[in-house]
Amino acid sequence: MLQCHLMITAQSQSVGHLLREWRTRRRRSQLDLALEAKISSRHLSFLETGRSRPSREMLLRLAEHLAIPLRDRNILMIAAGYAPVFPERSLDDPALHAARKAINQLLIGHEPYPALAIDRHWTLITYNASLRPLTAGLPAEFFKPPINVLRASLHPNGLAPRIANLPEWRAHLLARLRHQIELTADPILNDLLKELEQYPSGGKSTTSVAEGVYGDVAVPFELITDSGKLSFLSTTMIFGTPIDITLSEIALEFFFPADAPTTEALQRLTVRMA
Repeated sequence: MLQCHLMITAQSQSVGHLLREWRTRRRRSQLDLALEAKISSRHLSFLETGRSRPSREMLLRLAEHLAIPLRDRNILMIAAGYAPVFPERSLDDPALHAARKAINQLLIGHEPYPALAIDRHWTLITYNASLRPLTAGLPAEFFKPPINVLRASLHPNGLAPRIANLPEWRAHLLARLRHQIELTADPILNDLLKELEQYPSGGKSTTSVAEGVYGDVAVPFELITDSGKLSFLSTTMIFGTPIDITLSEIALEFFFPADAPTTEALQRLTVRMA
């Protein structure tokens, strides 16, 4: 099924057109890319216009310099008449058992602070026990798989009314999503962005945390809960050098307490859950 989809996508455009499209998206000139890839700009021009056929090794080299996502590198390979290079397997595949185990260990090891894993479309893969109290009271519709983390966070019936600094947090998430679209040109993400932009922005924030303590360095996530207002800073982890498409598109989101009251509240919640 995956192979069929790749074939249809790859056959709709020439490899030269795809190369030029990615180079333009990365705002790179032919000369700049050619110098970095150690080929002549004339050769690169011939590749983009179809006057020359790129070798398998040349395609992989150009794709690396253009930071093309792995699934799109496969499309490039097929468009040029080569077999796809990177496998795409389910996380349930025995070959990815070690990776799945590592993900679970990282999320559990982050407790009593919340953490989760998402795929390229911000669909929830798994999460640790510390996330559950923060989502208590959400309507059942947000727990029906597939669960989109951005939709559940920003929808007016989701977490949004409980986010104390919704305007800042919403702007932060939408900026991340726009950057992801710029890097991947994923149409599903583009549709998601259009949907999220229609949600209420939350008006003007009354919090001073984002404007004061952290400045432009970080945007805190402030959530109103039964335990009071909890303030978090988040960080994202991805697999550094994956050779599997599935792993390359997984992101782990870790939330750290931004102040002492939040640390204490999370520790109390952990005791209660135990």
